[in-house]
Amino acid sequence: MAGPDGGFVELFVDFGAELRAAGLPIGSDDVMAMCSSIALLDPTDILDVYWAGRCSLVSRRDHIPVYDNVFRMFFLDEKPTAPDDPRTKMRPSDNAQSVLQIPDVESERPGSGGEEEIQLGYMASPVDVWRNKDFSDCTPEELASLRRIMSSIRLTPPRRHTRRRIASRRGRSIHLRRMVRETMRRQGDPETIIRSDRRLRERPIILLLDVSGSMSDYSRNLLQFAYSARRAAGRVEVFCFGTRLTRITRQLDRRRPDEAMAQAAAKVFDWDGGTRIGDSLISFIRGWARRGLTRGGIVVICSDGLDRGDPEVLADAMESLSRLSHRIVWMNPHRGDAADYRPSSLGMMVAEPFIDSIVSGHNLRSLEEFARALPSIR
Repeated sequence: MAGPDGGFVELFVDFGAELRAAGLPIGSDDVMAMCSSIALLDPTDILDVYWAGRCSLVSRRDHIPVYDNVFRMFFLDEKPTAPDDPRTKMRPSDNAQSVLQIPDVESERPGSGGEEEIQLGYMASPVDVWRNKDFSDCTPEELASLRRIMSSIRLTPPRRHTRRRIASRRGRSIHLRRMVRETMRRQGDPETIIRSDRRLRERPIILLLDVSGSMSDYSRNLLQFAYSARRAAGRVEVFCFGTRLTRITRQLDRRRPDEAMAQAAAKVFDWDGGTRIGDSLISFIRGWARRGLTRGGIVVICSDGLDRGDPEVLADAMESLSRLSHRIVWMNPHRGDAADYRPSSLGMMVAEPFIDSIVSGHNLRSLEEFARALPSIR
């Protein structure tokens, strides 16, 4: 008779015993960690079981082929099973069948050349389609998969030369302080000439996300992008604005993206409301920019430019922000893939003279292109 857990705990314990018999160092704590992971997922989804076990039970890369072989024999055996056997209840979900696949053992061996194809278990063809699909046209299942892929985006902020100088073999100037010390240490006969160069420092990135009602199809995905940027780069500040400005940098400092999204949503009170871009930028300038937050930084405003505030306030705010920051990038999802895009909303037309570049953020591919182009911003 199956217990309250449906017999899955005993099944996973037996699976751990099979792995132990195959030579993997599996302990009771590892099996308990797998059961705890499955408790947060769907134990009837074979893909959830696979990845929960792989993350909990596999600690070395060379153990992956052994794990895959045992998993296929234990869970995917085509032999008939008893009707009350818990593994008969496990079926891939519709999303898993169309999106994911269990990696092939051979493809993960060194030199197989298939590591990029099986990364995260995503099939190439659906991802290529979703990468070019507008966020507003995606189904909830597709958006969930895209956010999972988006978490792997890595941002490399551009770097700038500071006034501080450090020793460098390729430097054009002589490091006077080091040379004096070396001359005194060598009693007037330095062994080499020490050169110096200006120290490089990452430029800060400030993301201002529009969470008004007109951006409802894109705001959560842009927030996921901001979470990935915050996790990848150190000097990233994130703000949300609608009718008011809210700083959510600390709320995004969570290990789990769902927890970070929930914390940010609880912090922002004007979600899916109106839009007052000018007033929000004025609040940002007075509270943060003038204190040095944007000095030498890249300000990225993610908005469609539909503003209900005073255009003169927006113009004054953009003019002040352009003086306080290094570059202003406006990410407008309504631009799409148009090469000859011209601003049509009043807010965009007012802000255009102060914008250094306009990019799109309507799909995954445009966000990836922005991440690749970010280091080249000068």
